[in-house]
Amino acid sequence: MDTLDYAQEIVKELQGSVSGLNAAEGEAMAELLLRSGQIFVAGAGRSGLMGRAFAMRLMQAGQAAFVVGETVTPGIGPGDVLVLGSGSGETKGLVSMAEKAKAIGAAVVLVTISPDSSLGRLADYIVKLPGSPKDQADGSYATIQPMASLFEQTLLVFYDAVILRMMEQTGQTTGRMFGKHANLE
Repeated sequence: MDTLDYAQEIVKELQGSVSGLNAAEGEAMAELLLRSGQIFVAGAGRSGLMGRAFAMRLMQAGQAAFVVGETVTPGIGPGDVLVLGSGSGETKGLVSMAEKAKAIGAAVVLVTISPDSSLGRLADYIVKLPGSPKDQADGSYATIQPMASLFEQTLLVFYDAVILRMMEQTGQTTGRMFGKHANLE
């Protein structure tokens, strides 16, 4: 196979993964984010990078959104939401964040492959994504891609779908969002 063949196979896998999304879970997440105070987004590794992209779009859509760990990120409080992207649902640092957020009175949303995980037991809202966790060895979800690539790609597509739904519900347009695009580049 050449790079084009691989790219086409990745798109096929992503199409299969996206077709397994639960619309009601996505709707519940979009509604929660629209009625929340501040939105905090976190994830580890590549899942964290997808979360950063999501936080950027939330900000551009007019939401008070922050990436956990940045020096300008304020404290979380009651009425706020912590959105966690974690394939395994077992990342220790994210578990700690979820425990702290809940103790303060914030809602916790988990987007994961593993709803029956430590984070799943802490979350107020769970969105289950199909995919292959990086430590999976039993072949239960076939992918040619390494580690959790399919989960991370599905995570980004799902996050973008939530943004589009929020835009629709608030009358937001791409043109209005562009006004919040970085201009010191």
